[in-house]
Amino acid sequence: MKEKLQKIQEKAMSQIRSASDLSMLNDVRVSVLGKKGELTSVLKSMKDVAAEERPKVGQMVNDVRSEIERMLEEAKEAMESALREAKLKAEVLDVTLPAKKNCVGHRHPNTIALEEVERIFIGMGYEVVEGPEVEYLDYNFTKLNIPEGHPARDEQDTFFIDSRICLRSQTSPVQARTMERGKLPIRMIAPGRVFRSDEVDATHSPSFHQVEGLVIDKNITFADLKGTLEEFARELFGENTRTKFRPHHFPFTEPSAEVDVSCFKCGGKGCRFCKGSGWIEILGCGMVHPHVLEMCGIDPKEYTGFAFGMGLERIALLKYEIDDMRLLYENDTRFLKQF
Repeated sequence: MKEKLQKIQEKAMSQIRSASDLSMLNDVRVSVLGKKGELTSVLKSMKDVAAEERPKVGQMVNDVRSEIERMLEEAKEAMESALREAKLKAEVLDVTLPAKKNCVGHRHPNTIALEEVERIFIGMGYEVVEGPEVEYLDYNFTKLNIPEGHPARDEQDTFFIDSRICLRSQTSPVQARTMERGKLPIRMIAPGRVFRSDEVDATHSPSFHQVEGLVIDKNITFADLKGTLEEFARELFGENTRTKFRPHHFPFTEPSAEVDVSCFKCGGKGCRFCKGSGWIEILGCGMVHPHVLEMCGIDPKEYTGFAFGMGLERIALLKYEIDDMRLLYENDTRFLKQF
């Protein structure tokens, strides 16, 4: 047995010394120490060794295994070291080249504008509420006083999924869902993505973002709405910003208005930015229609409220003086890094 083990060790040592790469070393390891290797076969034949000789033979086998493993490891380290040295000699490193700069990401202009709007309204005691982007027609239209046959339901404006479901064309359905819960008073804003069948140009997109607000309580008047939006405009565009309310029509509010702010570029004197008028339109608003309150389970004789809505992209375009809405979605880092 001792002679057999010595022959196995000498053969393995010879193969290790003659190995020229790591693959050959691995072949030696498998042929000697693998499951079907020569040394493993010796261990399997231990049952044929006399009981009193087994400890001695077992020690001899372990010694041979340890020696072979040591030689394999030394040969492996020597080969890896030689490979590293050859690689370093072959590679040329120009230490005069500038280092690569890490490109650190940051918030998108839309995100910056949204966080600013949320900060202002949360400071007034509003909560931020979200809802589904795929919505029932009942919430997207009917509960907002937009019955069947209304022009707003035209397929040219809305993406219909089937006869009952569409991609929401506004975030107003979130207001209807909040009113239905019946937890009054309500003071909320609903930011989110909306979808309309618009052609892509400098001011339109089939997918954009809105921020809509809703207040429902006892004794809410148009004066509350006016004061809220005036404070919002001053916070967003500057302390000297003035507001102007123009009569308008929205199905879900009565009376309704569109709100302009004095041009923060020229101070209302007239410039290219405000097209010479001194005013810039920013949002629509109005008192919640009594029929909308009724359909959402709120008594219009006891409660009143106001609602408003604005395009988030429009706020970003105005606040950061961007001329083309498409720049917000083209992911051009030359544009985005300016923010």
